Amino acid sequence: MHEMALMGDILNIVGTNAKNQSIRKVNKVHLIVGDLSNALPDALEMAFDIYKRQGIDFLNEYSQLVIHREEAKAICSLCQREYVPDQRIAVCPECHIPTGRLISGETFKVDSYEGE
Repeated sequence: MHEMALMGDILNIVGTNAKNQSIRKVNKVHLIVGDLSNALPDALEMAFDIYKRQGIDFLNEYSQLVIHREEAKAICSLCQREYVPDQRIAVCPECHIPTGRLISGETFKVDSYEGE
């Protein structure tokens, strides 16, 4: 489950930034997770809970992970139709040719966090 490693990296980023901003406790971490980002939201939530239980100093029992899902969208290079792909290389529903370019859905990033 690579989400444990991803969450460890996320918490390192948030923890370092929080410390630089003199924030002692982080109450919420907001992530943007694209449908095609290769990260599973449920596994990320489980990893967050595991790290939280391990007693990371800037998290408390009430700290939350908020995941904002980014829908996958592609646009066909030939007909310019926008559609929802089911994978990274998807067939355009209009042209029936795999010439789509992803325009969203690959994002995986910390959007923001809240703390005190």
